[in-house]
Amino acid sequence: MTYLLALDQGTTSSRAIAFDAQGRIAALAQREFTQHFPSPGQVEHDADEIWQTQLAVARECVQKLGSADADMAAIAPNIAAIGITNQRETTVLWSRETGRPVAPAIVWQDRRTTARCEALSPAERQLIQSRTGLVPDAYFSATKLQWLLDNVPGARRRAEAGELAFGTVDSWLAWNLTGGAAGGGLHVTDASNASRTMLMNLHTLQWDEQLLALFGIPRAVLPRIVPSSGEIGATAPDLLGAPIRIAGIAGDQQAATFGHGCLAPGMAKNTYGTGCFMLMNTGGQPAASRNNLLGTVGWLAPDTENHPAGQPRAAYCLEGSVFMAGATVQWLRDGLQIIRTAAEVEELAASVPDTGDVFLVPAFAGLGAPDWDGRARGALIGMTRGTTRAHIARAALEAIALQSADVFAAMSEDAGLPLQELRVDGGASRNNLLMQMQADALGVPVVRPHAAEITALGAARLAGLAAGFRFDEQALAASQSAARRFEPQWPESLRRQRLARWREAVARAKDWARG
Repeated sequence: MTYLLALDQGTTSSRAIAFDAQGRIAALAQREFTQHFPSPGQVEHDADEIWQTQLAVARECVQKLGSADADMAAIAPNIAAIGITNQRETTVLWSRETGRPVAPAIVWQDRRTTARCEALSPAERQLIQSRTGLVPDAYFSATKLQWLLDNVPGARRRAEAGELAFGTVDSWLAWNLTGGAAGGGLHVTDASNASRTMLMNLHTLQWDEQLLALFGIPRAVLPRIVPSSGEIGATAPDLLGAPIRIAGIAGDQQAATFGHGCLAPGMAKNTYGTGCFMLMNTGGQPAASRNNLLGTVGWLAPDTENHPAGQPRAAYCLEGSVFMAGATVQWLRDGLQIIRTAAEVEELAASVPDTGDVFLVPAFAGLGAPDWDGRARGALIGMTRGTTRAHIARAALEAIALQSADVFAAMSEDAGLPLQELRVDGGASRNNLLMQMQADALGVPVVRPHAAEITALGAARLAGLAAGFRFDEQALAASQSAARRFEPQWPESLRRQRLARWREAVARAKDWARG
């Protein structure tokens, strides 16, 4: 049997998942890695640890496809291709000679460059938004890379001399998978990840010279932009037993959109992971936003033959991001310690009928779309002596749903398309109470498909298209059909009242860390 291997490198763990032709999971492996918080508002990863955990789970997954005594060399030929999907915007800078990072990776959640973004002039902000589709923010890679070049001793000089390589996590993985410093590693990124750097022109799909000049980024440090579906190289033979084609790369949210089958304009999904990430397909041309949403590349095919019939080569999306979703539940567990495991939150929240007018605004790392306030901070408001940990737990779940509702209201207005239903995935989508809250806050059905691991499946499908792998489309369609459909239960008057009350709470959290 032939498989596709998806490497799913997320914010808190590295995973590898093998899929068969029916889109079923044949093997899975996962390892968490360390989160570093050196100062308030700063989040870092050890890029070496990311690589080592990703390689370890890839090897474990390949091994699981064979018999207990089979070696990887015998199993690897059964893998048609590898697809990479990754946490986006996280910035890695490494030495081309040694293959080692010159500093910790700066994670997408990191806010250290907020002041740099705020210092941009109106004209510069307009230039960035018109060229990239992005709202200038510390979330994206450009100012993170600029910070590294300016703060790591000798980094700017070495970058200008071509000695250093920058990449988001997909680039770092591709470099190491294809041999790294020892074996002529490939320095590439796909268009979906490049569109998240604040350095790529969304219309030309190339690095933009004016933006490079604005942020002081030497072109020599940048990876080559490649299609999201297309063969770019092969793994070094010693890593997985034999060379395996790498034929797909996409940022995690774009991969999830593709995995959901959101291939037509107006189709939308929400992934509930560390954050919430909502994407709506807007077709073959970028859509301008009037509501501080992001224009982004969904995926890019190499030609018109190896991607879904009738689809343009480039698919664009509108995107809105909520920084704290599953991370909010982690905070209840690790920060407040009112739950022992994340799974306990649903039962605790369901033990009260409502929040008692308590609202949690989880702006621990600022607010994303549509507010884009890097100086907002978390707020817990409306508490009385009768407030219990159950009310706080319920307010935490409701905050995830209400933040998402804000984004989709803006998205529908920008696209001129009312939301008809929402397709969901990610760990928190298994929380039935949260999904019901989401349907209530949106006023439309929420659909949770049978298929698990939608993000990894999307990466596998992109790789499979380029490698000539043939999925059983009927089986895939069945896996993407609704396992459960959550219908809205709130009357429209209650929905509007809760959303208005939520906006009051958000207003009190904004601009708190104005320093």
